Amino acid sequence: MNSITARRRRHPLARLAVVALALGLLGGGYAVAAPSDSTADAAVASGKADDVAEGKSLFVAHCASCHGLSAEGTSMGPTLVGVGAAAVDFQVSSGRMPAADPSAQAPRKPLGEWVTPEAVRQLAAYVQTLGGGPTIPTKEMVSGGDAAKGGELFRANCIQCHNFVGAGGALTYGKYAPDLNESTPEQIYEAMATGPQAMPVFNDSVVKPENKADIIAYITQVRGQVDPGGFGLGRIGPVTEGLVVWVAGISFMSLAAIWITAKKRKRTSK
Repeated sequence: MNSITARRRRHPLARLAVVALALGLLGGGYAVAAPSDSTADAAVASGKADDVAEGKSLFVAHCASCHGLSAEGTSMGPTLVGVGAAAVDFQVSSGRMPAADPSAQAPRKPLGEWVTPEAVRQLAAYVQTLGGGPTIPTKEMVSGGDAAKGGELFRANCIQCHNFVGAGGALTYGKYAPDLNESTPEQIYEAMATGPQAMPVFNDSVVKPENKADIIAYITQVRGQVDPGGFGLGRIGPVTEGLVVWVAGISFMSLAAIWITAKKRKRTSK
């Protein structure tokens, strides 16, 4: 009897059966014990289960014509699967979406009548269920940063496009880096986390959450400063300042030359 059982255990298919059973038990146990990422993220993003249903209705009414009924993307708009609630909150709360017309870059514009904080939260909650992604930052995540440290990080990562004080600047192919004067701390954080339009993604492995708060502290500090010279010239930097000095200097020298010439001719005529 023992020899028959031993031979069955040594059957080539026995090992495969054991491995398959173990994998099935492991996968089933994980599926039961752990909630899906989309469900967990949606709960964080919305706080209410009803927000997802309301957000879907808003999506169908205002977004599906460009992004598809299932947010799979169309020729008019990219897929929203996996972009996360943070991307929705940034785009919609800043008025960039829904887009008024297709162009190289969606500009910031006044909010539509249906765009309320509650509607944005609901829409973000629904998109969060479509594959997860970065969630909307909390007040604690965007406050309490070190402005001095943020200035160092901003100069190392952001001034190439946004200028030293976040005044923005032109890019290629009709795109541009917008100024940050109207951006809320949450929107600045979301832009770093999601990389909208021409902006690269600064995820937590590139810029840590606490460093994002530092950058936000720097941006909100410098945009509130008063220009000590009285006229900031757009606060763009030395190129603009040099141009103004050059134009003013050339104009002064030209007027001086005309005045001297006219005075000399007047004396000669006498």
